[in-house]
Amino acid sequence: MYDAVIIGAGSSGCAIARELSRYKLSVCVIDRESDVCEGTTKANSAIVHAGFDAQPGSLKAKLNVRGSQLMPELSRQLDFAYKNNGAFVLCFDTEQISSLEELAERGRKNGVEGVRVISGDEARELEPALTDEVAAALYAPTSGIVCPFEMTLAFAENAFANGVEFKLSTSVQAIDKTDNGYVIRTDKGDIETRLVINAAGVYADKVHAMVSSIPMSIIPRRGEYMLLDKDAGGLVTHTIFQQPTKMGKGILVTPTVHGNLLLGPTAEDIEDKENTATTRTGSAEVRAKAQLSVKGIPFNKVITGFTGLRAVGDTHDFIIGECEDAKGFIDVAGIESPGLSSAPAIGEYVRDIVGEIIELEEKSDFIANRKGVTHFASLTRQQQNELIKEKPEYGSIVCRCETVTEGEILDAINRPLGATTLDGVKRRTRAGMGRCQAGFCSPKTIELIAEKLGVGLLDVRKNGVYKESEAADNA
Repeated sequence: MYDAVIIGAGSSGCAIARELSRYKLSVCVIDRESDVCEGTTKANSAIVHAGFDAQPGSLKAKLNVRGSQLMPELSRQLDFAYKNNGAFVLCFDTEQISSLEELAERGRKNGVEGVRVISGDEARELEPALTDEVAAALYAPTSGIVCPFEMTLAFAENAFANGVEFKLSTSVQAIDKTDNGYVIRTDKGDIETRLVINAAGVYADKVHAMVSSIPMSIIPRRGEYMLLDKDAGGLVTHTIFQQPTKMGKGILVTPTVHGNLLLGPTAEDIEDKENTATTRTGSAEVRAKAQLSVKGIPFNKVITGFTGLRAVGDTHDFIIGECEDAKGFIDVAGIESPGLSSAPAIGEYVRDIVGEIIELEEKSDFIANRKGVTHFASLTRQQQNELIKEKPEYGSIVCRCETVTEGEILDAINRPLGATTLDGVKRRTRAGMGRCQAGFCSPKTIELIAEKLGVGLLDVRKNGVYKESEAADNA
């Protein structure tokens, strides 16, 4: 029997796993997908919000600000990409500047440092590409950007190094209450645990309903994005928001930590928890609204579009706590924006809840640091040459767009919780994320995965699990 089982291997679930791995607990993470970071976490704005938007006193406000404060040190400890680049919230109407001042005051109440309102001219001095229609802007210097894949993988790998088990490709079918805790019924067998932590993203309401009669509703909010090539990445240096509405923060324009330019997302509440299709109308909306903020966006540099789903709860706040009618069952639900920013703080918050239920004893041998995949392109020429002498496979370029080597791909496959799919390699190394979008590097990447995993070429998938029925079809 485990002390705690976490359902969901996204940013929240993996952050919780990493935090609980500090203690003498038996912890397991289960997820229906074949890799971590396959749900909401894989498709979002990659923003570390400063914390000015959430209502004072809400969990969103508290955990966003704390998560933002934790991020710089965590990125150093766990070796993932993060940059404190600051953010603007743009106002296009002088009559709305008072609303911007209210937003700044909300940020101050939340504990956001340095937030202030500046004139349109001041904003354009810092960001020359802002449109002439910008009348004023809220400036939040503590805002940042992060690689959501690297961050979540870092949490997961560090948790794994500290003894947390991961059962991937495992679907929860039912949860039964027992005298000692719970039995989680899965397609791979039963799992017994004292505590259940429900971090199942858009499916958190379904998991909640397996044990509780208290209603919970999670609505998927679909958001479409455009990603531009690195040639366009320097158009702005800050994250550029528009004044928020009830549907969110509007279309943003932001650099990414890897040098691209990201536009989006739209906001559309839907019923289908699997609908991540891109649409012509969504792309048109992103294009039109982004141009209100920034002039000269080179749309001929768009290399891909994608869609993410945000898990929107019916309380308009994060839903985190022990379920009233199911003791030992902890919901971590409705983790929409700023969920990514809040993930480290969510880990701490859930740890404290667990500590109220069972006694926590710290490990003396907790491993705080983790080394990520060595990115060949980020090394100096001397470092590259030295690495190639030591490991010749780093001298073979597989992905030309992102300068990803065979050595990096092998590392991604061989490391803890290693990649088993093309998307798994992509998220760990960026092979396939460049302007050709995996058009050239996929065949070699497939060969390397098949060789290392001891499977056939047809057994290698873009994502997901290779099923026996497909093996029969391909025989």
